[in-house]
Amino acid sequence: MKSAVETLNPTRVRLTVEVPFEELKDSLDAAYKKINQQVTVKGFRKGKIPARVIDQRFGRGAVLEEAVNDALPKFYTEAVNEAELNVLGQPEVDITELKDNETLNFTAEVDVRPSIEIPDYSGIEVEVDAIEVSDEDVDKAVEELRERFASTSPVERAAEDGDVVTIDLEAKVEGEVLEDGVASGVSYTIGSGELLEGIDDAVKGLEAGGEATFTSELKGGSAAGKEAEVTVKVTQVAARELPSLDDDFAQLASEFDTLDELKADSRKRLENMKQYDQATQAQERVLEKLLELVEVPVPEKLLADEIQTRTHNLEHHQLGQMGLDLDKYLEIQGKSREEFDAETKEQAEKGIKTQFVLDELVNKEKLNVNQEELTEHLMRRAQSSGMSPDQFAQAVVEGGQVPMLVGEVARGKALAVVVEAATVKDTNGEVVDLEDEEDETAETVEPTSDASEEKTEA
Repeated sequence: MKSAVETLNPTRVRLTVEVPFEELKDSLDAAYKKINQQVTVKGFRKGKIPARVIDQRFGRGAVLEEAVNDALPKFYTEAVNEAELNVLGQPEVDITELKDNETLNFTAEVDVRPSIEIPDYSGIEVEVDAIEVSDEDVDKAVEELRERFASTSPVERAAEDGDVVTIDLEAKVEGEVLEDGVASGVSYTIGSGELLEGIDDAVKGLEAGGEATFTSELKGGSAAGKEAEVTVKVTQVAARELPSLDDDFAQLASEFDTLDELKADSRKRLENMKQYDQATQAQERVLEKLLELVEVPVPEKLLADEIQTRTHNLEHHQLGQMGLDLDKYLEIQGKSREEFDAETKEQAEKGIKTQFVLDELVNKEKLNVNQEELTEHLMRRAQSSGMSPDQFAQAVVEGGQVPMLVGEVARGKALAVVVEAATVKDTNGEVVDLEDEEDETAETVEPTSDASEEKTEA
């Protein structure tokens, strides 16, 4: 077999492959064997039909077609490996010449990873928010904890803001009660905004036994997005009572003996959260600066596939779970379809460029992923997916996604190398030491779809 490579552009090549006919022998034998198992010829046992009979009855062309289909992936892969190409996605194969007992010639056009030159990134400088926790921040955190320990007791008066009401609901669309539009014994805190728009005004002022009707757009269910006439009946009004803010509350809500100790712990927790946010912000801004330094051509088909994947995931997974379609989502966001498409393209392009650059850094810095790092990453991914580590690991292995996870960890380590070399200052002009936070934030790089993850054979 002989092959040659022609560069069509920085992200696409054409392979020209010439295969002597004798190299098709194994595939021809396999073709005759396969056809033998599929057809019946009178006078011959199944699987024992001579090749000349198959040629006469079914045509030599059918055998050649089967043999070529079997052989093409092998010869294509050999040509890719011989040229040391890092291919992306499926090739477009064109058989240019097929002469029986002489030769097989074909071309294959395929996207390849572009050659990227990583410049000196040690001069990158970014600014991040300073870590500042005010007394008001601490008081707010303690108050939120206090809200969680509130108790309720029924009252015989009209419902007010902050009360917890028990209600029955009935929704009608065009005069018809919806099958999934009836609910009884629903507990609702007035002012929480957790149910339908307009319900707060409807129930405020009602006592137990009172009812009101209002119109609201349904957010989910069989009539999601439609205007409904909703009847709400209050069956109970309960006042929320907050515990006193003292040492007894600290002992009730925490492992601390005093309110001062609880506040000190809340301050420390807030500082840790802001420190984590600061590290994440540093990574994002360092990555932005790095991408500005590198010229990264993006394969057109890979970009189109990534845009399609992102749009599909949004429409059929994220929005589907919320009972929304894309048109309704855009209406809520106040965006046109053109604006959405432009943003999706920009995000997809950035994701691909990020992956290419960080993968090149992994190679340049000779970064490896050990079992402990992979396991830690798997545990975090399992937690974010809502699955147990064992379930997630099984799904990853069965789906052949282990290389993808390894790539995510490696790219996180590559970004950490760049962040470590960069100068990071906060808004107060102080140099920020991110060493303690690197392990927790080194894997926040958004993965792209599988299209750019691996070599794909024809």
